[in-house]
Amino acid sequence: MTSAGILTTPARFPRLLLPATPAHNPLDIDEAIASGAFTALRAAVDELKAEGVIGALVESGMRGRGGGGFPIGEKWRACARVEADRRYVIVNAYQSDPAVMTDRVLLETNPYAVIEGAAIAAFAVGAGEVVVAVRTEAADAIRATEAAIAAAESAGFIGGDVLGTGTEIRFSVRPLQGSYMLGEETVLLKGLEGKRGQPEQQPPYVTSRGLYGAPTLIHGPQTFAAVPTILTGGIAGFPETGARAFAGTVLVQISGTVAHRGVAEVPFGITLREVLDVAGGVPAPHRLKAVLIGGPSGGILPPEGLSVGFDHDSLAKAGAYVGSGSIVVVDQHSCVVDLAAVLTRFCADQACGKTIPCRIGLRRLAEIGARICDGQPRDDEIARLTDLSADIVGSALCDHERRATLALLSVVRYFRDELDAHIVRNSCPAGICQPKADARAGTVS
Repeated sequence: MTSAGILTTPARFPRLLLPATPAHNPLDIDEAIASGAFTALRAAVDELKAEGVIGALVESGMRGRGGGGFPIGEKWRACARVEADRRYVIVNAYQSDPAVMTDRVLLETNPYAVIEGAAIAAFAVGAGEVVVAVRTEAADAIRATEAAIAAAESAGFIGGDVLGTGTEIRFSVRPLQGSYMLGEETVLLKGLEGKRGQPEQQPPYVTSRGLYGAPTLIHGPQTFAAVPTILTGGIAGFPETGARAFAGTVLVQISGTVAHRGVAEVPFGITLREVLDVAGGVPAPHRLKAVLIGGPSGGILPPEGLSVGFDHDSLAKAGAYVGSGSIVVVDQHSCVVDLAAVLTRFCADQACGKTIPCRIGLRRLAEIGARICDGQPRDDEIARLTDLSADIVGSALCDHERRATLALLSVVRYFRDELDAHIVRNSCPAGICQPKADARAGTVS
């Protein structure tokens, strides 16, 4: 099992993704069925039918748990309406953020929820094959998923004769190894096809032309795991668990300077402060300085940002995004300028280089961050940083390029005093950066 523990959450926080109570054996399909597993699949096949399932998702208002949070009902409807001989459903459990294990925890503790949600999706859009894409090193998650698939097929819930209807929905697990970019859906498809991992221009969207040119539906494990709740828990009640536009819950992994580190399931729409309270807050004598949200390509918010709602729209306005669900708490001993520079360098190193904003723009942006930390900034460095970021965002092919600008832009927006200390006074208030000789003044900090 993964080393990331599951944090205890308040009783008012519903459990829609993780088991309400720890199962004696998460792979015991009889125990899962007794807890309600595959009830939604049976209702979908016997009662709702394909269009009824999609209609329920549209009415629920549910959005995808990662990425841009697109309404899943509309996405399923678009895929189902494309004329095609074959379709695919992809469970994107690659989780490119190297420090986050939320998807692995879900697959290890509640694999049948993911399988059931993906099977419902395949039934609704008319797909005969479901592929679960997982990082090669997620060995426990791979073993758990494969074992759960075998048990579900033996029980007749998936395979060649789903619930005795003659419908075929085959599942397979595909371990993948590659760069951070494999988390992007068009790059993931290239990886599954054995091609070079570079993004494609959209449209055409993968719902009309995806894996092997066929209509393809892609979501993360959390999105699929939430689907059975919609069909069995009641459409009207689902939005009450979170913000109306972001119905339901999401898994986050909280790390850094907090009392308790681990994975937690929290409702969309609560404040970032409420999310951090789950981890026990920042222990004394440490003081909260910043919070990195969304992973390596996420945004850095100041303490005043704790009042921001934890949902896609609210975080986007604040200069961050849900992303991988990573929340890293930074205390007064850390340098946010150095943090932003390191994150930008990571994103530049992981970029595929297909376009100029990716290949050159991110590299130049990383160089700006390095110069500032080294005490050798050029004249008008902040203007150069913001102008270059705007150019990258405006001409980027994929979200990796766009979001790789968030870290340094967050420092400009929220931590200007610390940034000015590096640029104007050639000093690091946190004592982390060790500026080299100042090329302009000929002095050493």
